[in-house]
Amino acid sequence: MNYQQTVDYLYQHLPMFTRVGAVALKNDLHNTLELCNLLDNPQQKFKSIHIAGTNGKGSTSHMLAAILQQAGYKVGLYTSPHLQDFRERIRINGQMVPEKFVVEFVEQMQNAIAGIEPSFFELTVAMAFHYFALEQVDVAVIEVGLGGRLDSTNVITPELSVITNISYDHMHILGNTLPEIAAEKAGIIKAGVPVVIGETQPAVQSVFMNKAAEQQAPIHFADQEWLVQESNLNPTHPGSGLQMQLLHKQQQQVKHITLGLSGQYQEKNIMTVLSAVKVLQHSGWSIPDAALHDGLLHVKKLTGLRGRWEVMGENPLLVMDVGHNEAGIKEIIQQLRHTKYQQLHIVTGFVKDKAVDAVLPLFPVTATYYFTKAQIPRALDEHILAEMAAANGLKGHTYATVQEALQAAKQHAHKDDMILVCGSFFIVSEAM
Repeated sequence: MNYQQTVDYLYQHLPMFTRVGAVALKNDLHNTLELCNLLDNPQQKFKSIHIAGTNGKGSTSHMLAAILQQAGYKVGLYTSPHLQDFRERIRINGQMVPEKFVVEFVEQMQNAIAGIEPSFFELTVAMAFHYFALEQVDVAVIEVGLGGRLDSTNVITPELSVITNISYDHMHILGNTLPEIAAEKAGIIKAGVPVVIGETQPAVQSVFMNKAAEQQAPIHFADQEWLVQESNLNPTHPGSGLQMQLLHKQQQQVKHITLGLSGQYQEKNIMTVLSAVKVLQHSGWSIPDAALHDGLLHVKKLTGLRGRWEVMGENPLLVMDVGHNEAGIKEIIQQLRHTKYQQLHIVTGFVKDKAVDAVLPLFPVTATYYFTKAQIPRALDEHILAEMAAANGLKGHTYATVQEALQAAKQHAHKDDMILVCGSFFIVSEAM
């Protein structure tokens, strides 16, 4: 098989959550451990940082990887899902895993795939860990796929665990209350391993405190350590990044940060990253201030991060954001308040298992909507979405494909207008 045939084989033969939903999930770590065992347990051969959370875990993973890269370390980065190319999931120092490695790994694992019957995600995790071990990375930043306790990535013992925040997402799998969801994500907290929690949330704070105490893991709440004193986004050049002044509350130390990402919602992630860096420094990692600043300024170039309030065009302003759950959409709507435009055009679609009822009331009724669906089995039909949206006062038309919807938005938008593409990773992927 060549590379494309190999990736097609993975999509067609292994159950993939992003395409088919919960039926692809296994409720234990058995398959991942079996795969790793066949590969001589690569997860034990490199140091790691483990990152979970409902929103912001991807951005936080990329930022930490960029900072560690600039500090001179050889850094693995495992994230999901991908936007354009499967290999985006597995990188070292920003470079995607070679096509040849993917092909050879899948060929090598054919018998194991037949015998173990892993999910797409389980095999991908094993592939990433094998690659990082062979390439002898100094550290790998590992983003959790879903939840934490039973996520395939949870076979590592990291140097640091990070949980960005907790909000409603994947309730049919993780639980219907915030404490239930938090308990699943707290499953990445390991004995004696420090943990950084991004946001202090009264509903779930005790879940993390109790789990950390039980594991004797030092716990840090980033928003109790840092205060954003100033945060500026240039409204006339929306893609130019975010300038921030932050104060470390205990040490009265001020940091001036320029982040090469535009979303105002990154303020929360920056505090999480700064607390994580402090913990790593105290653990003996050499991360000079210059590496911190350069990593954050050039995060997109260093790690290939995309789809976070990404400005894809001007006149009209075209922005794409992978925000897809209640908390993520709230952040996008908040960001719109900092953005100048005449009329807003929103290209959107969702997957069936999202709480779309909770998300639609957040959208502005003054926007023009282009309802569509991604070309995956999990996609919510655009006509059903349009009916649900109409019940919330949102008006627009339906389009069978994302590209048709985007083209229609471009035809209707004037140069002072704005087009926003959001709703799921897959909508953004097909719009790019």
